Amino acid sequence: MAQVILAAAVSCLVPVEGYAADPCTRTEAEFAFSQTATGPLKLHVFSPLHTDTLPRPAIVIFHGGGWTMGEPSWAFGLVDRYACKGLVTIVAQYRLSDGKTVSPADAVDDAMAAIKWTRTNATRFNLDPGRVAALGWSAGAHLAASAAVFARDADQRPNLLALVSPAVSVENDLHFRSLFPPQTSIEKYSPAEHVMPSLPPTIMVTGREDTVTPLAAVRKFHERMKAAGNVSELKVYDDVGHLFTPKGQSDSGFPNPDKAIRQRAYDAIDEFLIQHTYMAK
Repeated sequence: MAQVILAAAVSCLVPVEGYAADPCTRTEAEFAFSQTATGPLKLHVFSPLHTDTLPRPAIVIFHGGGWTMGEPSWAFGLVDRYACKGLVTIVAQYRLSDGKTVSPADAVDDAMAAIKWTRTNATRFNLDPGRVAALGWSAGAHLAASAAVFARDADQRPNLLALVSPAVSVENDLHFRSLFPPQTSIEKYSPAEHVMPSLPPTIMVTGREDTVTPLAAVRKFHERMKAAGNVSELKVYDDVGHLFTPKGQSDSGFPNPDKAIRQRAYDAIDEFLIQHTYMAK
C-alpha cells in the first residue's frame, strides 16, 4: 500500500449526505454499549416503523476520520437510505486515537463490541441476528472489515460488509503506524494480511485515482477474499480519488465528491444488499 501521509486523515472529515428521496417515519434511540476508560460509547438506533412482524435486517455504520477524528452524526445522512428500506440502522461511536493511550486497536475492539451489542439485542429491536451488515468509509471501513477478520467470537462478526474507499491494507500506512507505540507490529491490524475462508460477503466501492487508500491495496484484499473462497465484489470508478473526489483535485484534504459517481457507488451497495436479502427491490 502506498504511503498515506498524516494529512490524509482530513480527507475523511466530510459527513455523508442523505440519499433517500423522501424521509420516512422511524424511531430513534440512543444507548451506551460499552464502558471505557474515557467514558461510555454510544449507539444511535433508528428503527423503521411498519407492521411487519418478521425480524428485520440491521446495518451498523462506522464513520471515517483517519482514526483520529469524527463522530456518529457524520453518518446520519445515510440513515434514511437504509431505515426507509426496512433495515434497523445503527450508527456507532468508537474511540479516537490520540497517539498516547488510544490506538486504532481500541477502535477495532469498539467495532466488534458494537456488532455484538446489536446481535445481543436482536429481540429488543425485532432484528434478525443472522443479517447484521457493517458499513464504513475509509477508516470506518477498516473497522468494519477488522470486525469481520479479527472477531474473537461469532457474535462480534458482521454477516455482510459494505466498504467505501476502504483502508483494508494498512501495514505500510505511515499515518496508521504513527498512531501506535513504536515497535508495534502493524501487520497484526491489517485485514488484507489475515483473510481466511468463511468471511462475510463483501462489496467495496472506490475511486481508481485514490491516493489515500490506493486501489492496489483494495485489490489485494479483494483478490485474497476471492482466493479464500469468499464472496467479494469490487466496483472501481474512473476519474475519481478518495471518497469520489474528482481527478485533478487533492483527495487528501477536505473531500469534494462527484455526487453522480458517489450515487452510483451507493446504488451498487444497495444492489448487493438486495442480492443478499437485506433490502427489497
